[in-house]
Amino acid sequence: MRKKSLFLVVCALSTLLAIEVPSKEDQIAASILAAPKERRAGATVLGYNSDGKVVTLREGNNDLICLADDPAVKGFSVACYHKDLEPFMARGRELNASSKGKARHEQRWKEVDEGKVKMPREPRMLYVLDGKGFDSAKGEVIDSYLRWVVYTPYATPESTGLSTTSGTAPWLMYPGTAGAHIMISPPRTTK
Repeated sequence: MRKKSLFLVVCALSTLLAIEVPSKEDQIAASILAAPKERRAGATVLGYNSDGKVVTLREGNNDLICLADDPAVKGFSVACYHKDLEPFMARGRELNASSKGKARHEQRWKEVDEGKVKMPREPRMLYVLDGKGFDSAKGEVIDSYLRWVVYTPYATPESTGLSTTSGTAPWLMYPGTAGAHIMISPPRTTK
């Protein structure tokens, strides 16, 4: 009797802890909104299966990869980036399980420096679209905010002329590292 009760408790908890994964169609529709309109139809789309694993939802025919919102993470965020950034992005997703924040970044940069993770030396684009969620009936992100990131590995203020002070003007984040990038975050509009 005791084993049966424990089994029922485990089953109930696993049901409560299960993540709700949007349909493949909704994941694709939401994620491609981060890309420029003319690039959306040809983008490869990565999303999540019922186990929370990243899977390819749609093969594309251009140089963009879009990543659906992670249903296991609070908030809503989708991104599209140049396919040459995928090894760097994939490694970041792998490291999320064991490290966060600066430690995660530093591990990836070290692996790029050592040649273990491929990273292009030329600038590559990343588009990030955040919001409160995705309204599938309207096909839009609720309270959306789009920002742009230009990866420029090893760039410095001296090589770019950019400030390292965050704000609404373009600025350089993580200068001198493999993960150096230009942040372009326009002011948020209020409704």
